[in-house]
Amino acid sequence: MGRRSVARTVDIESYIDQRPISAYQWLLVAICFLVVVADGMDVAIMGFVTPPILQDWGVSRAAFGLVISAAPFGLVFGALLAGPSSDRFGRKPVLVVSVLAFAVLTLLAAFAATPGEMAGLRFLAGMGMGAAMPNTTTLLSEYAPLRRRALMITVMFTGFNLGSALIGFAAGALVPIYGWRSVMVLGGAVPLALVPILVLVLPESARLLALRGAPPSRIAATLGRVTGSRFAGDEAFVSAEPPLATRTPIGVLFSPGFGAVTAALWLTYFMGLLVIYLLTGWLPTLMKDGGVSISTAVNVTAMFQIGGTVGAVLVGWVMDRTRPAPVIAAAYAGGALFVLLVAVSGLLAPALAALVFAAGFCMSGAQTGLNAFAPGCYPTAARATGVSWMLGMGRFGSIVGSLVGGTLLSLGWGFSAILSLLAVPALCAAVAILLTQARRGISAPVEAAAHRTGH
Repeated sequence: MGRRSVARTVDIESYIDQRPISAYQWLLVAICFLVVVADGMDVAIMGFVTPPILQDWGVSRAAFGLVISAAPFGLVFGALLAGPSSDRFGRKPVLVVSVLAFAVLTLLAAFAATPGEMAGLRFLAGMGMGAAMPNTTTLLSEYAPLRRRALMITVMFTGFNLGSALIGFAAGALVPIYGWRSVMVLGGAVPLALVPILVLVLPESARLLALRGAPPSRIAATLGRVTGSRFAGDEAFVSAEPPLATRTPIGVLFSPGFGAVTAALWLTYFMGLLVIYLLTGWLPTLMKDGGVSISTAVNVTAMFQIGGTVGAVLVGWVMDRTRPAPVIAAAYAGGALFVLLVAVSGLLAPALAALVFAAGFCMSGAQTGLNAFAPGCYPTAARATGVSWMLGMGRFGSIVGSLVGGTLLSLGWGFSAILSLLAVPALCAAVAILLTQARRGISAPVEAAAHRTGH
């Protein structure tokens, strides 16, 4: 009787890990990739439509600053609210609502008549965008087998750069003919078209269902659909989790065994985004001030994004084959080295573009790898909260990076001085990610613990 009971018990994570990756799991990667593409389009859209809006409305750059900053602040609040909501109501409904929200709000922004209206709509759209990213990460991490999890998540995140580039090309084609409002309509129409697909195809997290005590028949149908399996109908589904000191998702983040990990993840993400946003936001200006043509400055800066896309995939591939925390730390340290080499080499260095590519490869590769690493640091009950709060707190790094760049320029700092300074936060990120491993003694605290128990 005891043996039969054990045979009928299915640990969901181990079951997913032991089976070949199904076509449905790759479909899930593709759907999450498209959500991230849409997210990247909407996050980047204002950078491409601001010049024609300023001309159309006759407002100054300073007066339009509130509109530019509205979405980034919305991203912070959206991320902070999304995690607890997802851990309470489920991954799928929160993801569907968040995509629907930023789709509709971006469409409405296309018909805004004043900077105030635009700022309000962009803030609310930013909340939707901020909620979408952590939920795609969390859901995909709970259906991706451990042996390919980092690669699948980092591939998903390459959609962000693709979306940012696509909306730029679209703006170049649409604005001269149809005006800036057509670009906003496109930015809202793409995610809106994804909503029915999400409703029909996206599964709920089987691990979250098991943790909530959902009927075994529902879990069997969901897990069987994703993995291509058939269950007998008498299974007991479980999600092996460590004992928690608190039941509230936010409380778990700061409970014994998780508090230090949470602080280390926040610090790592903050420092990484500070470097990335200061570089991508101010490098063209720094180069132009140094006497480089604007076309060359833009092309060299674009090498950072290209390097980041390649780096994300390769860092994810290596993470799946060894301990992920040291891989991410090495990438951040490499980023510090190459940023420093860019600073020392100067604007006239023949290898400048290659060095910027290498800096992007390391920094963006590490940052994307961190997105793949974070879900495994938390139990299912608090996973979405842990990921979304890391993203939300890290967003302050992007805000600080953008502000610091302008401040240092106003104080007379030049190209080499600013870039040399950026090596410091990059090294801080490298050290901070290692603290997650030093604290728990394993590379991915919760996931590795579950596997060590033999479930």
